[in-house]
Amino acid sequence: MSAAASARDHRPLAGRVVLVTGAYGGYGHAVALACARAGATPVLLGRNARKLERVADAIGEAGVEASLYPLDLEGAGPDDFAELATRIGERFARLDGLVHCAAGFHGLTPLEHTDPAVFARALHVDLTARWWLTQACLPLLRASDAGSLVFVIDPAPAAAPAYWGGYGIAQQGQEALVAMLEAETASTPLRVHALRPGPMRTPLRARAYAADGDRVARDPAAFAQACIELLSPAAGPVGITQ
Repeated sequence: MSAAASARDHRPLAGRVVLVTGAYGGYGHAVALACARAGATPVLLGRNARKLERVADAIGEAGVEASLYPLDLEGAGPDDFAELATRIGERFARLDGLVHCAAGFHGLTPLEHTDPAVFARALHVDLTARWWLTQACLPLLRASDAGSLVFVIDPAPAAAPAYWGGYGIAQQGQEALVAMLEAETASTPLRVHALRPGPMRTPLRARAYAADGDRVARDPAAFAQACIELLSPAAGPVGITQ
């Protein structure tokens, strides 16, 4: 094996530009670090600039300079996502990967007692905003030789549907979105994936499960490699991945 081929094997995302939403959250942080270690230039999106800077500092220790884009998905509209795509295009001319990790969940509540505003925010952050961002970035993803979209979907609401509110409904909506987008882009190089990681020790999961009784959750880093494999140009065709 040549030295160049060996380097590619160890850095499967070398030279790639990957946008990670929710980049300082439990899984988003793990994915951003894994992307950097795999050779990518991460673009970090999240609403708290200081927390993004801490992730960028950790990435810098891996010898990679991340780009930061503070944006609150809850209040963002189509024009905000269009501006984000324009800035990425001006700097990189393309986008090789987009990973949707950002999520909003306020805790388990019966639908009957769910605050209407909380319900609407969950649907927006976990479904509508994900699509608006995807839509804005599609031209940049098509400019890549092997663009990859990864929707991180929580399988827990499907396994136990009660009390997940707008967040749980949004997870099912994403399943439909991925299937539809996959069908509509099947004849293009763009790859669309639904990634359902296993139970992770994150602040989001802690809102639904007591930490001292949650024996199955693992460190988010344990599931980061699955995302790297989907982002890699060597990944298989479009598909839905467990």
